Amino acid sequence: MSGQNVLDSVKWFGHASFLFTDKASGNRIYYVDPQEFGKAAASYEKADIIFITHAHFDHCDSDAVKKIVKAGTVIVVPSGCREKLNLSAEFVDAVPNREYDVKGFRFRTVPAYNTKPDRLQFHPRSNRWVGYIFTINNQTVYHAGDTDFIDEMKSLGKISIAMLPIGGTYTMDVDEAIEAANAIKADVTVPMHYRRLIGNDYPAAEEKFKSEVKNSKVVVLEQVA
Repeated sequence: MSGQNVLDSVKWFGHASFLFTDKASGNRIYYVDPQEFGKAAASYEKADIIFITHAHFDHCDSDAVKKIVKAGTVIVVPSGCREKLNLSAEFVDAVPNREYDVKGFRFRTVPAYNTKPDRLQFHPRSNRWVGYIFTINNQTVYHAGDTDFIDEMKSLGKISIAMLPIGGTYTMDVDEAIEAANAIKADVTVPMHYRRLIGNDYPAAEEKFKSEVKNSKVVVLEQVA
């Protein structure tokens, strides 16, 4: 299955929020950073596993998580998220640079943090927040979380699909994300975490990202309303 084919099993709800349908394992449903910014209720499907990258409200959204929890859902959380979600559910605590197996689904964590001086207060490395790498439909997916271009991105191994923030302010901007994408060399790179931040200028950011990423094919997903 190609990188483009596996994207057919992905829904983007905007910002850093994605749903993945793992057809290879019987249509299991995984979310990363589900959030509530204007999505239609019909877009929700109940989750087998929910992954949260960090504790900020636009990533660790209790209202969104409540809509997709079912009996047996596992919520994978880094520090600070359990308390914000305030749910009775099965949790797995995630820390950087670890491998996990949750109900037969294997994944690993990658650090996610800021390095630029003007952003250090947003995602300090000491918070131990994360991105995730997992295999779905026989493709390796990297969701970077909220992060700058960090050294760890240079040694991720083979990545089929990389989802990178490009919006600036709190994370990499477009220029930094271009550097990151060219270093990661994923088969496909999907920009995220930018439209609300950039506003009406977001199409220009998408075009710049597409034109200057040379070591990966950039695919801009259609956002679910």
